[in-house]
Amino acid sequence: MEFVCGRQIGAVQAVCREAYFTALEGAGLDTSGVPDASKLARRQRLPDLKGETCAKSLEAMVKQTGKESIQWGLAAGMYSGITYGLKEARGSHDWKNSAIAGAVTGATLALTTEDPSHEQIVQCAITGAALSTAANLLTGIF
Repeated sequence: MEFVCGRQIGAVQAVCREAYFTALEGAGLDTSGVPDASKLARRQRLPDLKGETCAKSLEAMVKQTGKESIQWGLAAGMYSGITYGLKEARGSHDWKNSAIAGAVTGATLALTTEDPSHEQIVQCAITGAALSTAANLLTGIF
């Protein structure tokens, strides 16, 4: 179930990002206020989207959306599997399981980017651990 949810999140994220950059370019707006917009656009823009044909643009967007959907679905499945495995191995489900699973999943996602650096991998691992720990702790409050 989490694989399907992760794929949907990835698809929505990819389509929203492409729509955002396409709208900015179409309106002739300056993207200098967007953090790292030039790097983000250069790295993650659709390489086949050159305005040649609508069919080619649609095909490129579908390919990119599918790729990101699979990536987020696998991340969700990995996180769930690690959390479940740690729960079975340790005999308890607590924030420590979530932190470890989030760190491993975050580091793995960083490795899927183009030319990952050591700093980027560590940053994604820390971010994944922090987000999953916070989500686990806030589950009991709300």
